[in-house]
Amino acid sequence: MSLSSAQCRAARALLAWSQDDLSSASKVAKATIANFEAGKRSPYERTLQDMKHALEGGGVIFIPENGGGAGVRLAKRAHPSIDTNETETVQYEEYLENDAPPGAGG
Repeated sequence: MSLSSAQCRAARALLAWSQDDLSSASKVAKATIANFEAGKRSPYERTLQDMKHALEGGGVIFIPENGGGAGVRLAKRAHPSIDTNETETVQYEEYLENDAPPGAGG
């Protein structure tokens, strides 16, 4: 499945990416992206694939033409969106009130 200019714009919007962000992620010139999205030029297939892979890496899923039109959506996240460091223990004040004293064991 190839990438359309409308899908490219929509995918960037879902990710809140600028053309500069897509350019950095895909290693495609910003002018190429701008011209493609404006309908002025159609890049080489390899360039379209680079842009598509960058957007997929950001979390976009491309939906093929299935009678309702091609589209995009965000991938369902496999993990909670909380950034955790498993080597660090964090205790929240609201959970300390009825907590056992330090060293009391599990």
